[in-house]
Amino acid sequence: MNTVGFISLGCPKNQVDGECLLALLNENGFEIADPYDGVDVVIINTCGFIESAKKEAIENILDMAQLKEEGTVGRIVVTGCLAERYQQEILDEIPEVDAVVGIGANGSIADIIRQVLEGETVGAFPPKDEMPLNGERILTTPEHYAYLKIADGCNNRCTYCAIPAIRGRYRSREIEDIIDEAKQLSEKGVKELIVVAQDTTLYGKDIYGELKLPELLKKLCEIESIHWIRMLYCYPDEFTDELIETIATEKKVLPYIDLPLQHADDAVLKRMNRRGTQAQVKQLIDKLRTRIPEICIRTTFITGFPGETEEQFENLALFVNETEFDHLGCFAYSAEEGTPAANFDDQLDDKTKFKRQDIIMNDQYAIVQDKHTRLIGKEFEVIVEEYDAYTDSYTGRTYMDAPEIDCCVKFTADMPLAVGEFCTVKIFDIDEYDLLGEVE
Repeated sequence: MNTVGFISLGCPKNQVDGECLLALLNENGFEIADPYDGVDVVIINTCGFIESAKKEAIENILDMAQLKEEGTVGRIVVTGCLAERYQQEILDEIPEVDAVVGIGANGSIADIIRQVLEGETVGAFPPKDEMPLNGERILTTPEHYAYLKIADGCNNRCTYCAIPAIRGRYRSREIEDIIDEAKQLSEKGVKELIVVAQDTTLYGKDIYGELKLPELLKKLCEIESIHWIRMLYCYPDEFTDELIETIATEKKVLPYIDLPLQHADDAVLKRMNRRGTQAQVKQLIDKLRTRIPEICIRTTFITGFPGETEEQFENLALFVNETEFDHLGCFAYSAEEGTPAANFDDQLDDKTKFKRQDIIMNDQYAIVQDKHTRLIGKEFEVIVEEYDAYTDSYTGRTYMDAPEIDCCVKFTADMPLAVGEFCTVKIFDIDEYDLLGEVE
């Protein structure tokens, strides 16, 4: 039996694609093994969204090329966004790579691996919309949570973003298929579903003619063993009153919203080709906080977009400080080849971009400290993530914390707790971005 090692990089959406690839390989008789332990083939499922992600992907490819030269791995297959974006360039510039597989060829991964094992070099780049949206998965997350991908692709055409060119048009999955998968995940022990798409709030518009996220969430809530449902990547312009009401009334749908805003100055938003204005975003946030007082809002911003003036940046900084987001990520603008913004005049220097990023993140740190101080003395339901035998303590997450990207709760308990178990933790202090507590 041939062995296959697997490295997955990038976002949760790409992670789900990787889990589907693993299941296909398993179904076709391949053994999934450690990529550094004499495997016949190693697959690198890459991200190609921004410069840092591309750099990480290339470093991983070159690391595997070195292992191939040393005889530790046999063949190298590159999949994912970098493969779709750079296609033949990878084969031409990194001759150690045996196959580059575009996303449309994901369903053919087993046949492609058989070809490379026979000594062929493969470049497979069928249309993007041939990528299967459904299929079995081998989970790479802890067994108590899983990402549930409800659509692929993007129609938004933001001027800084290469995703539409990489992933193609927006394609929703049918509700029935998603529910079937969610039920299968629940049977495997999953207690928290994290709903993802490139634009989650747009779900259903392409195949049903109307926004269907509220209906989908209600059906997911009917799955008895699912305890939490979390949403990521909710664009503000499709955030309806019906969706707000669904979050407010469905107990399993967490009052947690990931709302990628990217900027707050109207002129910059227009150059980014982002729909909506700062006033409209403020109105949405006010609605959310009025109807759902406990709502936790995470967002992301870009500093140093081409032409961003000092005044426009100050407008962003003022918005951040006035709005007081619960979680915030800020990224210095990265000029991505093939995107309109990369050719805009008035590109800013790196020093300015990163200085502005630091200002936003320093302001946000102060906001988080204040918000977390106000949580001292309160009790929260927490899902256990891990146990540290050395300190005899646990790490977990509240409804306010998505795995890997947000904060955590460090706490003690008088009784043993299992990973994936829910417990009630009382907060007594803070530690940087994290909360400290104890089981009541």
